[in-house]
Amino acid sequence: MIPLSLDEIATIVGGTVKGDGALQVTAPAVLDGRDAEPGGLFVAFPGEHADGHDYADQAGRAGAVAVLGTRPTALPTVVAADAQDALQALAAHVANRLRDSMIVVGVTGSQGKTGTKDLVATVLASSAPTVAAIGSFNNELGVPCTVLRADDDTRFLALEMGARRVGDIAALCRLAPPDIGIVLNVGQAHLAYFGTRAAIAQAKGELVEGLAPGGTAVLNADDPAVAAMRSRTRGPVLTFGLAEHADVRVTDLELDRLGRPAFTLRTADASARVALPLVGAHQAHNASAAAAAGLAAGIPLERAAAALAGASLSKWRMELRDLPGGVTLLNDSYNANPESARAALDAMAAIEAGRRIAVLGVMAELGDGGEAEHRAVGRYAAAKADLVVAVGEAARPIADGAGAQGVALDGNAAAADWLRARLAPGDLVLVKASREARLDEVAAALE
Repeated sequence: MIPLSLDEIATIVGGTVKGDGALQVTAPAVLDGRDAEPGGLFVAFPGEHADGHDYADQAGRAGAVAVLGTRPTALPTVVAADAQDALQALAAHVANRLRDSMIVVGVTGSQGKTGTKDLVATVLASSAPTVAAIGSFNNELGVPCTVLRADDDTRFLALEMGARRVGDIAALCRLAPPDIGIVLNVGQAHLAYFGTRAAIAQAKGELVEGLAPGGTAVLNADDPAVAAMRSRTRGPVLTFGLAEHADVRVTDLELDRLGRPAFTLRTADASARVALPLVGAHQAHNASAAAAAGLAAGIPLERAAAALAGASLSKWRMELRDLPGGVTLLNDSYNANPESARAALDAMAAIEAGRRIAVLGVMAELGDGGEAEHRAVGRYAAAKADLVVAVGEAARPIADGAGAQGVALDGNAAAADWLRARLAPGDLVLVKASREARLDEVAAALE
């Protein structure tokens, strides 16, 4: 974060200072006091079960020097009428201060946002200092916290932008207008909130409309709903994907015994071979998006390809681990929707193994069609796996869809016990569900 005094912060957010107004904040803002860094700012919110202001002392012990909140605390505090509004105002101020020296890249889509953001950050960091969203920090709180990690040395800022309603991404773009905006796909994630895929497309396209003047839209050539967003910008457009007309195209795709893709990225005047250390053919598509963003940022294709060879993903996303007893775990438990579940099942099927066991939990926020979607994923899983384990009552239709290969279990503890009693050397276990299912607990029990 760029250094700011509490008096300066109060002026920016329209608040008042309780304490030493000359005190300087020199480290990022955090929402959890335990994550504070020396010189940092703790943003306190009153919650349903706990009030963040009561944890100011804890934040201070971790290194925070001040609080941004709605009432005074044990630390020097900037008191504002609304902590979220204040946090966003502070982020917008910092982004504007750094506008001339920093390129902002935004990533959105129904699935693959976090993995692609990780790949984008890898490409950008090969050229200059880069700040990227941690994990899936992609909402009205996560995006401003990411912006506030940038400072005068930051050349690239990679933001992940999520939405649960029309207007969300437009609001995020106003905080830090992207110079480069990547739209990955229009799927079914959060369909319960949006109602229709057309509404989802409208929301995702807000990134294209919210670009900074002259900003570049980076669009998926393989998704008609995304390709159609070209009409929503007057700026330059780059496309990526498998289509022959894509500006950055994936060709010659191969998978090794662990399901890791090797492929060639091609543009009109260059080509480069890439071997990704990641599981899943879909990662090649995400890599083409990252390379296209790199081109828009002035990074040659060859440098992007070299950087991608050392890429890694955020926690609980296609993590391949060897477990005791000769079992292999593919942990993709952070989140799920029908499209990402099928991609994970495809990745599992591409890995050499004895038995393949898909452990699947609920895919949340699918609306009225949720039960049918779970059954459909179960049928798809039965074609890819030897056993399909549905965890939790909401996921039971997955087992129904899988037919004779399906097993329905009550919860995570039951699933872990069931698996431990049956796993054998050579088995491969995929764990995949929406965050609310917490199937990372099953993965941890197996590890």
